[in-house]
Amino acid sequence: RASCPKFFNNWPWARLWDGPQTVLFGHDADRGLQQYEHAIGLDTGCVYGGRLTACILPEKRLVSVGARREYFKYRRKHYE
Repeated sequence: RASCPKFFNNWPWARLWDGPQTVLFGHDADRGLQQYEHAIGLDTGCVYGGRLTACILPEKRLVSVGARREYFKYRRKHYE
């Protein structure tokens, strides 16, 4: 079976990633910043007026700045 949202529903898939490579990902503003041993979710909702977050490599240092404005109204995902 494919590993896609349909099969994980509301489960944070990054918790399952055991590396050894580190994965950086976004498009998950509902969960916000996610930090696991081998996965970092950087979506902190900038488009919704939150923050823009970046990861500086190789040390994996996180930095963020506030959004200048809200670009879209926040709408929570609905999982089936």
